[in-house]
Amino acid sequence: MWRTRAAAACVICRSLANSNYGIKRKSPLQNLHLVSRSIHHPYHPSLKFQRRPLRISIQQFSSLNRLPLRKTKLLNVKYGYQSYRNFWLARLASRLLKIRYLILGSAVGGGYTAKKTYDQWKDMMPDLDEYKWIIPDFIWELDEHIDLEKLIKALPDADDLAKLLPDFDKIGESFTSLKGFFSPGYKLVSEVIGASDLLLLLGTPGETAFRATDQGYDSDKQYKKVSDKEKIDQLQEELLRTQLKYQRMLERLEKENKELRKLVLQKDDKGIHQRKLKKSLIDMYSEVLDILSDYDASYNTQDHLPRVVVVGDQSAGKTSVLEMIAQARIFPRGSGEMMTRSPVKVTLSEGPHHVALFKDSSREFDLTKEEDLAALRNEIEIRMRNSVKEGCTVSTETISLSVKGPGLQRMVLVDLPGVISTVTSGMAPDTKETIFSISKAYMQNPNAIILCIQDGSVDAERSIVTDLVSQMDPQGKRTIFVLTKVDLAEKNVASPSRIQQIIEGKLFPMKALGYFAVVTGKGNSSESIESIKEYEEEFFQNSKLLKTCMLKAHQVTTKNLSLAVSDCFWKMVRESVEQQADAFKATRFNLETEWKNNYPRLRELDRNELFEKAKNEILDEVISLTQVTPKHWEEILQKTLWERVSTHVIENIYLPAAQTMNSGTFNTTVDIKLKQWTDKQLPNKAVEVAWETLQEEFSRFMTEQKGKEHDDIFDKLKQAVKEESIKRHKWNERAEDSLRVIQHNALEDRSISDKQQWDAAIHFMEETLQSRLKDTESVIEDMVGPDWKKRWIYWIGRTKEQNIRNETKNELEKLIKCNEEHAAYLANDEVTTVRKNLEARGITVDPCLIKDTWHQIYRRYFLKTALNHCNLCRRGFYYYQRHFVDSELECNDIVLFWRIQRMLAITANTLRQQLTNTEVRRLEKNVKEVLEDFAEDNEKKVKLLTGKRVQLAEDLKKVREIQEKLEAFIEALHREK
Repeated sequence: MWRTRAAAACVICRSLANSNYGIKRKSPLQNLHLVSRSIHHPYHPSLKFQRRPLRISIQQFSSLNRLPLRKTKLLNVKYGYQSYRNFWLARLASRLLKIRYLILGSAVGGGYTAKKTYDQWKDMMPDLDEYKWIIPDFIWELDEHIDLEKLIKALPDADDLAKLLPDFDKIGESFTSLKGFFSPGYKLVSEVIGASDLLLLLGTPGETAFRATDQGYDSDKQYKKVSDKEKIDQLQEELLRTQLKYQRMLERLEKENKELRKLVLQKDDKGIHQRKLKKSLIDMYSEVLDILSDYDASYNTQDHLPRVVVVGDQSAGKTSVLEMIAQARIFPRGSGEMMTRSPVKVTLSEGPHHVALFKDSSREFDLTKEEDLAALRNEIEIRMRNSVKEGCTVSTETISLSVKGPGLQRMVLVDLPGVISTVTSGMAPDTKETIFSISKAYMQNPNAIILCIQDGSVDAERSIVTDLVSQMDPQGKRTIFVLTKVDLAEKNVASPSRIQQIIEGKLFPMKALGYFAVVTGKGNSSESIESIKEYEEEFFQNSKLLKTCMLKAHQVTTKNLSLAVSDCFWKMVRESVEQQADAFKATRFNLETEWKNNYPRLRELDRNELFEKAKNEILDEVISLTQVTPKHWEEILQKTLWERVSTHVIENIYLPAAQTMNSGTFNTTVDIKLKQWTDKQLPNKAVEVAWETLQEEFSRFMTEQKGKEHDDIFDKLKQAVKEESIKRHKWNERAEDSLRVIQHNALEDRSISDKQQWDAAIHFMEETLQSRLKDTESVIEDMVGPDWKKRWIYWIGRTKEQNIRNETKNELEKLIKCNEEHAAYLANDEVTTVRKNLEARGITVDPCLIKDTWHQIYRRYFLKTALNHCNLCRRGFYYYQRHFVDSELECNDIVLFWRIQRMLAITANTLRQQLTNTEVRRLEKNVKEVLEDFAEDNEKKVKLLTGKRVQLAEDLKKVREIQEKLEAFIEALHREK
């Protein structure tokens, strides 16, 4: 019996020694088993060969070391040692009753110690929040896809784990109660250890799932009593906070990545890597679009390359959305006023510095400086106003702007004027139709991404752009819908579900690829982009639309919008760019074939090359003016000047002076009239003649054909250059004053030095008088009609008025024959006599008609008399040298014409010197300036260089350039892919 009980006690000791409740390491049986000190143990192997006193070892993390131990005196018996006392059964019972308290205490103490040790280890661990980006995102999203509470419930409970323990029922019926003693402690320790392991494995996402374990078993029961609705609300709040937390972490990482990329790009700019940076994909693609915008599609070449077209009602927030995507306030702003007056193409690309620049300008605007931002906005506004033609409100001309900066999404956006429903005062009547036509022209491109902007603060029924977008893209395969001003919409809209219907695409009669809700500020134009971002994030964090799941997290903020738009843009580019390249390749083949058939012997010169060729020809022709001989200049100037002033000299100087009775009065009259003429009219007339002569010679060189080398395609350009150069040219004002002095001195000179000059003056006078006589006879013939010879030969007759004038002429000729020294004017009695003589023959004549006829008759008589006097003066040079002393011959009129002739020669010489030395060079300079202005004005070149050949060469050049750039872009796109 004793041996049986001793064996049972040994089994119990082994089970206790093998269990590790609250004990870190196993102890020898001799040190753990308390009963072995009073029970003879002959079967234990350690006591079989040796006998030594038992020693109690202090156990770590155990409450057994608190029991008082004392030595017991043992007796040597036949089977081993035996105690002197005989009450061992009572002592055994009392000790067995205390085991449960020991085990329970050790379980509780062990659990507390494990919890404390776990907290110490947790505090000693480094903060891994900064390195969560190393773990893939799906690990953090496990709580969204796996229900951790169900997983915990699926784990085996304490009863299942207890089955794994040794079966104490088989050991002895007296120890069956030990199972109940172990279960509560084991459950508590297992839950603590399991929770700690899972927390270390899952990190932050597991905190919500194990809240009950952290607060203890009692709090877990209280938490389970919470209603399902409150659980859902709490889980949604936790989910929202977690998403926002991850979003901030993502933004922080993106910011760090942006700074790193900025540093790398800055190093590349400084040449640290000693390599030349290639153009980015988006820059290459933008160049293709810029070429297409200037391309005149006369051969039905359609542009179907993708771009993001931003459309919306006026003041819907298009500009604000673009500024948020570009991360800068770059557009001019106004409250309720139309600010976007022409399409603005914005190319977004990544770069080390946040800058903006125009396609046709080298100036960079630093978008981090407010001064440059203001200058950029002002420049855009000026370009818009200059592009609008007179009488219009909007323009179809595209303004190309490139924005570079760290972290910008690569894409090409086109901001169009806002769609309006009513034309207000100050707008052109066709403004509404023009805006619709511009929007349709961009949206009808089957590869264009339509970014439809809708104001969320106004009624949906007032939207105009949604109908227009639904017409252009009825299936919504390339439309992205953006609802702006959601903060105002949430405040003003009575039913939040209406916003949900809009975002879900159930309210508007249109379809879209995606729906987004954004907030682009509080309406203050001075807000910065960073403050707007913070306000947008704060609004959506506290918005009921997200808390109630009316909006999804990926449908809000302009950051998600820009990512989605960029993805759609590049997807469309990859799908369509090769097809467009093939289309341009076919167009190029057709144009090259047409050129070979129509112009086989001509080079393919586009408009710019033709302009350079014409420019060289024009400059050569201007230089040819300097090669004109002085003799040619003086002959032309003298002849033209005399044609201009001859009438004044004959009518106002010579004829009045010739009516005088003596030479003194003649010379006095001539000197006075010449002085007046020189002071007031003559220098101005001379400058006008010189300027007209220069124009005529310049026009002659510009318009004369040069045989086979002449190309009539330049005629319009040359004519425009000539007219503009002449218009800009201004004669030197000082030249007129100096010319007046020279002319006055020339007319004061009366000394004829030799007979040759005398004969030249007589010849000049005869030519002038004969020309005037011929003109006078022609006038008289028109007055009286044809003579009898012409009437018989040509069978023509006189009119009644001509018969009256003929009779009047006959009467006046009789009057002159009667008095050859008659004065230039008729007296009144002479007019009456002539009229009565005609009335006697039955002809009624008006006195005015008599005087008019007398003027021409006397003029003819005087000119004939002057010509006869010229013949008499041919031999009068000898008397002239003697000042006509002792001679009845007076040749003062010859001296007058010599003075006029000498003045003309000196004036022509002076003007020729001014032309060749000054004015021709100034004209050449004006021509160069005009050509430079025309070279910068594409519209002017298109207007002046026209024709089928020019258009064909221009289209061929553009198509080749587009095809080459598209092929380079496709190659770079494949390399990146």
